[in-house]
Amino acid sequence: MKKSAIVQASWYDHPRLYDIAFGSETRMEADFFQAAFRKYCPFRVRRLLEPACGTGRLVVEMAGRGYRVSGFDLSGPSLAYLRHRLKRRSLRAEIFHADMADFHLDAPADAAWCTFDSFRHLLTEEAAQNHLQCIAESLRSGGIYILGFHLLPPDASEECTERWTEQRGRTRVTVTLRVLSTDRRRRIETLRISLLARVGSREIRLCDDFQFRMYTAAQFRRLLAQVPSLELLDVYDFWYKIERPLALDNELSDAVFILRKR
Repeated sequence: MKKSAIVQASWYDHPRLYDIAFGSETRMEADFFQAAFRKYCPFRVRRLLEPACGTGRLVVEMAGRGYRVSGFDLSGPSLAYLRHRLKRRSLRAEIFHADMADFHLDAPADAAWCTFDSFRHLLTEEAAQNHLQCIAESLRSGGIYILGFHLLPPDASEECTERWTEQRGRTRVTVTLRVLSTDRRRRIETLRISLLARVGSREIRLCDDFQFRMYTAAQFRRLLAQVPSLELLDVYDFWYKIERPLALDNELSDAVFILRKR
């Protein structure tokens, strides 16, 4: 097999590969969303919102389950890929280009979600607070926001590598995430993502470095206190067991928060 060169490029510019990388999580997440709607919303949930929707794997899944879904992102290639997927499946959703820290909906949503660390792309406290305030303004009273991201326990190792492989059709994608550096004072973590895609005898290799904001449990509590219109109801992890809420403490790393609009 002829080896390809590593391309320094964002995986967000290769939406099909990005979509494959997370595809196996979609049904489990969507099932959890519906269980959370039943458990925490005092009304029938119809209208949904996904900020930073990316390739829209969850937008498509929830639209296919009969919900009215809105989604937005800053990545033009991802949104184009999402629109194509919706058209191919004869589904409808409201898709638009917007920033997580500055957006507005014409009609309030019943529920919203943002999973797999997209929230941590907001690198300042001000941007994170603005995002939560926009979410609160975009939800009806009693509506919920399902927010998932990695916390950093105070005693956690600063060295971490994750690797996983997914396949769709003839395309096999292997993703490696490696922490390059952490700055606890500035609360910035730098990660390198390497993606190897094999399509038959061809290979595509991507490499990209990006930054995430870091949160301990206490730091997230302090942030949430700045947005009093949102209250924390429960916390889960990435196993998505609706019958097993967890404690928000320094032992938790993979956190899924259920926030409700007061």
